Amino acid sequence: MQSKAVTVEAYTNELPEDRKEAILKLRHAITKNIPKGFEETMSYGMIGYVVPHSLYPNGYHCDPKLPLPFLSIASQKNFIAVYHMGMYSDPKLLDWFTTAFPKYSKAKLDMGKSCIRFKKPDQIPFDLIGELCKKMTVKDWISSYEKMLKK
Repeated sequence: MQSKAVTVEAYTNELPEDRKEAILKLRHAITKNIPKGFEETMSYGMIGYVVPHSLYPNGYHCDPKLPLPFLSIASQKNFIAVYHMGMYSDPKLLDWFTTAFPKYSKAKLDMGKSCIRFKKPDQIPFDLIGELCKKMTVKDWISSYEKMLKK
């Protein structure tokens, strides 16, 4: 479910109340912990955190006019999603997250390659998401991204 909202505020304003509170708490956990250099924007109809062209002029290889995506959060039809590209590219980070998850949540981890799905907003481990955000700097992400491109 992609939103047509062009600002983060417009996006959050269109959410149902039970999802709005969770998305705002996720946003707070991210913005409080994400390393300097990432910028918050609307990206692909979701709240996104990207490496701006001022830091990575090449942009995203799929569309170089777009900044390099890193992390997104979204209210999907049946769940709230956190998309973290760093876990997709770094097996050590993925291992850390999957090992840490049970310490923060009683829910079963529901995850794809870079997507963490939460069917119930009250099961989101906000502190863990904050910790995850601290684990990769802009420089780390660019390096990891460029290694993936070379493969």
